[in-house]
Amino acid sequence: MQPSAVPELAHTRTRPIHWVATATAVAGVVALSSLVRPGSATAAQPTTPARDGTTATAAAPPGTTGVDFPLECGPVKAVVARKASGDLDGDGRPETVAVVHCDAPMGTPPDGVYVLTRGADGGGPRVVATLVEPRQRLTVTDFTLRARTVTATLLGYSSDAVPSCCPDLRTPAAWRWNGSAFLRSAPAGAHSI
Repeated sequence: MQPSAVPELAHTRTRPIHWVATATAVAGVVALSSLVRPGSATAAQPTTPARDGTTATAAAPPGTTGVDFPLECGPVKAVVARKASGDLDGDGRPETVAVVHCDAPMGTPPDGVYVLTRGADGGGPRVVATLVEPRQRLTVTDFTLRARTVTATLLGYSSDAVPSCCPDLRTPAAWRWNGSAFLRSAPAGAHSI
């Protein structure tokens, strides 16, 4: 074995003092963590400022269970494929946007996109707007709700001759509340897939 040309460094050998220093540091971290604790949990709801400047208690977004969607499914049931919640109109109460289609055993059933809300009295969820009608024969992908805007990519058909399994058009779309209705905009035009 050839001796090293570099002299041995003191810190490359562990000595009992190193173990004592390490144990002291670990004990200090454990002791400090027992003193610093997160705040206690409360059942109070957080508050958020509403559009009119008042403070409203943050409410739970409306759920989709038991909602009667305006969708004709015949013998099969309606299925909520995607959903997202957020305050779309700035009133301090969240809405839920749901992408819904019939639970068809075969094929690609068209989607409907619905906005749900609760009344100020906290009643059950109800559909207040339809963004995409199932009769439009569209499938919704890339669905998000961000900054009070609903965005999606809509897959559709250039003609009735195109089979429903294979949409050939892709259209980006966005909806935003203008104070009285949801206005749709298309960030870019439709293009073939």
